[in-house]
Amino acid sequence: MTSIIQNFQKRRSIYSLSDNIPILDKDVKTMIEECVLQAPSAFNSQSGRVVLLLNDEHKKLWEIVLTELAKVTPEEKFTATELKISSFAAGYGTVLFFEDNDVINDLQEQYPLYKEAFPQYSCQSSGMLQYMIWTALSAVDIGASLQHYNPLIDIAVKRQWTVPQSWQLMSQMPFGKIEKLAQNKTFLPTKNRLKIFE
Repeated sequence: MTSIIQNFQKRRSIYSLSDNIPILDKDVKTMIEECVLQAPSAFNSQSGRVVLLLNDEHKKLWEIVLTELAKVTPEEKFTATELKISSFAAGYGTVLFFEDNDVINDLQEQYPLYKEAFPQYSCQSSGMLQYMIWTALSAVDIGASLQHYNPLIDIAVKRQWTVPQSWQLMSQMPFGKIEKLAQNKTFLPTKNRLKIFE
């Protein structure tokens, strides 16, 4: 089995995190930067944008999430919500994924034949970047999960980190040391999902 397939197998949603990761900040930054550079995108649009939050900046994000959730969560369900958000805040950092709508709009003007398809291409590009970073983190034994508290937190996030208005928040990826492994995963038979013609 090749190492890349083994890394795919290691990538799981990890919710029990701590802030004692096995690599240095500079290595995290280098790894994520390389993923941003190498991620494929339609028409080489490179529309993906990333904000990396570490230390107190990471914790600020989950304080924002909790504040915004408190406005919309029924009181009887808020304790469970707090526990979930605190599990993300307990990690080491968070990757915020954005797509730059200015890039997408420019492409729609340049290539009107594909105008309706560019938002879909953008989502596909973002998904590949998210998966690349998630797999890269898991390859060095750092756990992560993918969360979607957008658009609830969009305004507060843009205000806190001076994010351009054209950047659309797609997802949030808290990461850290794995404190509890994911449960065994069940798979649908590949015969229902894969067709091969020879």
